[in-house]
Amino acid sequence: MPEDERPLGLRERKKLETRQTLSKAAVRLAAERGIENVTVDDIAAEAGVSARTFFNYFPSKEDAVLQPDPDPVEQTKIITQALASAPAEFSPVRALAFAWRPVAQRLDREAEDWLVRISIIERDPALMIKMFTAKEETERLMLEAIAARTGLDVDGDLYPRLLLMTVGAAFQAVTKRWYELGGKASVTELFDEAIDAVASGLPLPAGVSTEGMK
Repeated sequence: MPEDERPLGLRERKKLETRQTLSKAAVRLAAERGIENVTVDDIAAEAGVSARTFFNYFPSKEDAVLQPDPDPVEQTKIITQALASAPAEFSPVRALAFAWRPVAQRLDREAEDWLVRISIIERDPALMIKMFTAKEETERLMLEAIAARTGLDVDGDLYPRLLLMTVGAAFQAVTKRWYELGGKASVTELFDEAIDAVASGLPLPAGVSTEGMK
């Protein structure tokens, strides 16, 4: 997700650097050995800190792989703020994509790290489950932001959840395609293409014959 532009103090920068070092160490070791063969002590030693320090930043080795951001809730709030500030003429789909686009841009900037992280998640079903479970705490923030944007009720109307899941599924499809291409494409360009298709009602790509389709 996009990082807050607020300048960080020296202490905050050092804490962020330590967290990033631990996350990179966890990803590197999990990619080499499989996460089941990596311990917290291994990760801490690779990062040059103690296991006690590790637990100041992550509750588990799985979180060190899955949660590179220090505060997923705060990062989600950045997206919801972008949604609220999206141009008024944007449709709900375009507005949510506008707010989500910096996430795609981040994957492009950090392609090497994310390709490895995704390869670890792909190999471990338990990590996939944990990743989606972790999203539940931020989902409400997104639904409330969509409801506020559209003037709908977050609990009484289907549309906010339907929109979130549609754009979210588009981003997941794009990420998977990007991973299959070995990162040779641009996540941002693939996401823009996917949103164009969704906003247009998912027409078949140009040149595809509909003959014989029912």
